[in-house]
Amino acid sequence: MIVYASRTGNNRHIVSKLGLPNVEIEKGLLVNEPFFLLTYTDGLGSTPSKVVEFMKDNWRYCKGVIVSGNSNFGKAVFCKAADTLSALYGIPIIRKIELRGFNHDYEHIVKEYNKIIKGE
Repeated sequence: MIVYASRTGNNRHIVSKLGLPNVEIEKGLLVNEPFFLLTYTDGLGSTPSKVVEFMKDNWRYCKGVIVSGNSNFGKAVFCKAADTLSALYGIPIIRKIELRGFNHDYEHIVKEYNKIIKGE
């Protein structure tokens, strides 16, 4: 499953291109199966508060993080939430994506999903 947060619609668009089971983060969501987390970076490098809250109760099932961002804000903060979440929970960064991403991004995510989540 892909569990995602989307503020501008970019991550909702990415999820629509993946063709994988997914759910958008909402308050109180509990996930009891392996998933990839797809989020964005807030401000100048922060992890969105709803993602921070979600991960408090769900981090054990998170098998990787994918983050979208805008490189116009600079390399130091581009997809910084991926670095933060990876370090905090010991999960791999699956992909850092520019805005809505490209076909090669989607293909990489699906390949990693099949390998890590599905064990293929």
